[in-house]
Amino acid sequence: MAGGLFSMEHPWASAFGILGNIVSFLVFLAPTPTFLRVYRKKSTEGFSSVPYVVALFSCALWIFYALVKTNSSPLLTINAFGCVVESAYILIYLIYAPRTARLRTLASFFLVNVTAFSLIVIVTLMLVAEPQRVKVLGSICLAFSMAVFVAPMRQTARSFMPFSLSFFLTLSAVAWFFYGLFTKDLYVALPNVGGFFFSFTQMVLYFCYRKPKPAAVLPTTATDSTLAGATLPVEEVMVMELPLAVPEVTIPVLAELQKLEQQVASPRKAAAAKAF
Repeated sequence: MAGGLFSMEHPWASAFGILGNIVSFLVFLAPTPTFLRVYRKKSTEGFSSVPYVVALFSCALWIFYALVKTNSSPLLTINAFGCVVESAYILIYLIYAPRTARLRTLASFFLVNVTAFSLIVIVTLMLVAEPQRVKVLGSICLAFSMAVFVAPMRQTARSFMPFSLSFFLTLSAVAWFFYGLFTKDLYVALPNVGGFFFSFTQMVLYFCYRKPKPAAVLPTTATDSTLAGATLPVEEVMVMELPLAVPEVTIPVLAELQKLEQQVASPRKAAAAKAF
């Protein structure tokens, strides 16, 4: 692989790299309505900053991997954009969060994005032989990505992710899987197998078990992970109740944001009931 920004030996690798960039670009912008709400209300409304700290760490890891491997422009460009966007989200959160939440966010930021990332960089560059660096760093990225995608299977009746969120997660996983496949980069391809499985399962279960219970929620994100950007309106989502025998599939970094969706929906329901 050599040449221009997205010039690669295989044209399909270039195509899926561009597709992955487009989808991930929209994914990174998905929380924009949430943070516009935070700005207007001058309050974080109790939601957690953890997904954004984790997303920033993930972007930094993949940038470092792309630099060590070289010739990985699609990974480098989209994760550089992700770092800027996630940093902006964290900054806005720090401005409007209460003191306790602000201190927790700063602590987690320095622990994960400064200490842990610096340790990985130092160990990789100083203690790992150059021919082995891609393998070691790729294994770290692979393990972290799988940890983000895979969640405990809980046997409980709960509501699932909006269909559009699951759809864009699936599309993103497909794009990056084929990019990894055509560039023969298993460290990119393998975690997206898990990402595709869990996202597609969410879509299937959505149609199989949904019951029409309208609940207005804000589109939100995980690390690298929801539907479109700031131009999308607030979406009405059908909440699905599952029998106890059917396990729920979730994504850890989305858990806190799903709580926010429920918190946003509750006041609206109360206001509607009072109006009648």
